Amino acid sequence: MIGKLTGTLLEKNPPQILLDCHGVGYEVDVPMSTFYHLPASGERLSLLTHFVVREDAQILYGFATAGERDAFRQLIKISGVGPRTALAVLSGLSVNDLAQAVSAQEPGRLVKVPGIGKKTAERLLLELKGKIGVDLGLPAGATRSDAQTDIQQALMALGYSEKDAAAALKALPADVGVTDGIKLALKALAK
Repeated sequence: MIGKLTGTLLEKNPPQILLDCHGVGYEVDVPMSTFYHLPASGERLSLLTHFVVREDAQILYGFATAGERDAFRQLIKISGVGPRTALAVLSGLSVNDLAQAVSAQEPGRLVKVPGIGKKTAERLLLELKGKIGVDLGLPAGATRSDAQTDIQQALMALGYSEKDAAAALKALPADVGVTDGIKLALKALAK
């Protein structure tokens, strides 16, 4: 019903924000991956959203990227995984980390997320296999090297979007080191 909101960021109280859209204030729950990249209060913000209607509440969940929202939607399709758990997973893991965990079937990464036990992690990996890695443009079974993951995280920490960082990674040689990879990626992004 509500797919996107654009307005002025009024308040930030993790994991919830208040977004003023032409005089209407929307309370939106966001994963910490989105929360860390929010602008200062008073700045304009645009979020993709997912609207959940329950018997006792109507809740908006907001995401900085389409990949985050797609991962959230895949997670809540799993029996026993609600929006709060999905938000916790996306707060504890980036979308790429989740895709890598699914592709490699590594429950250890998911167990680190608060509220996710070993059995739940294994069930999530089983249910998401063939869905989330493919949706994110990663071939099933393909994983990124640790260097590529570090390069992407460094670029995102410098303010580049996940999409731009991923595009820059594709142009790099597969065996590039972290330091050289960051330099080459920054040169490519500067063009």
